[in-house]
Amino acid sequence: MTEVNFQRHRRLRRTAGIRQMVRETTLHTDDLIYPIFVKEQGTDKTEVPSMPGVYQFPIDQVNEEVDEVVNLGIPSIILFGVPNHKDHEGTSAFDEKGIVQRATRQIKDRHPELTVIADTCLCQFTDHGHCGVIEDGEILNDPSLDLLAKTAVSQAQAGADIIAPSNMMDGFVAAIRQGLDEAGFKNIPIMSYAVKYASAFYGPFRDAAHSSPSFGDRKTYQMDPANRSEALREAQSDIEEGADFLIVKPALSYLDILRELKDRHPYPLVAYNVSGEYSMIKGAAIQGWIDEQAVVMEKLTSMKRAGADLILTYFAKDVAKWLNQ
Repeated sequence: MTEVNFQRHRRLRRTAGIRQMVRETTLHTDDLIYPIFVKEQGTDKTEVPSMPGVYQFPIDQVNEEVDEVVNLGIPSIILFGVPNHKDHEGTSAFDEKGIVQRATRQIKDRHPELTVIADTCLCQFTDHGHCGVIEDGEILNDPSLDLLAKTAVSQAQAGADIIAPSNMMDGFVAAIRQGLDEAGFKNIPIMSYAVKYASAFYGPFRDAAHSSPSFGDRKTYQMDPANRSEALREAQSDIEEGADFLIVKPALSYLDILRELKDRHPYPLVAYNVSGEYSMIKGAAIQGWIDEQAVVMEKLTSMKRAGADLILTYFAKDVAKWLNQ
């Protein structure tokens, strides 16, 4: 055979040791943010039917979950509240004795070194399930900003290390930044859900947070999944308004957006590996159709390779265990 000159790329794949030596993207436990749902009702933890292995925890049982997170070396959590009381303006979202505020104080007292992120939205706390004030069937933007700022301040007062507003109202970062600053919390960063699509992947979360809208949908304030340039404008606005982190949600179908934001902005970038992405893998794994560990690690690595600095994922505990093996 005549000798052909070509590149031998397989040389760098020949052994496991060589493959590890040249690996470009590596997951670490420090990359992980673990979501925890804390509820007011009931005395026992409740598994979310559409999310196997994910639970709502009553506040007197949340310590055990947080202890495990800390022992696994996961450095941060994000709290979602499931309240007893819901009303038209979501007042329990900014009640100093609200479920997120109480859980934050309890967790920070027990684990002051753990970074506690507070999800800042109204949908779990309103009786209509939308992320803002409703008038004549319309979600009002500007009146909602005042309530979101009040919620952020109450969470910071409870000890939250980072505020993560997820509502997608125009100007929400600016309003929250102003509210925090005026309340004496200039040093509390904002992890903005800068790019949040009106996605079909959120269904299981709404089971977990009891946050399904009672009418309509969220397409007037969350983004059209077909749009790319709009995502860049949204992120730019949040940066100009004072965001310290940028979240892309969901992650898996929007890796192109992650990459573009990372190339454009020198800000910490967070990929939200959302509930629907979690449940699809869990469901397939339960059926024996896939290798759960291999699929999860490949998926999360793709998010980091696309530009994510941090990954918010319901798989965080599993990933930490696999990494620690």
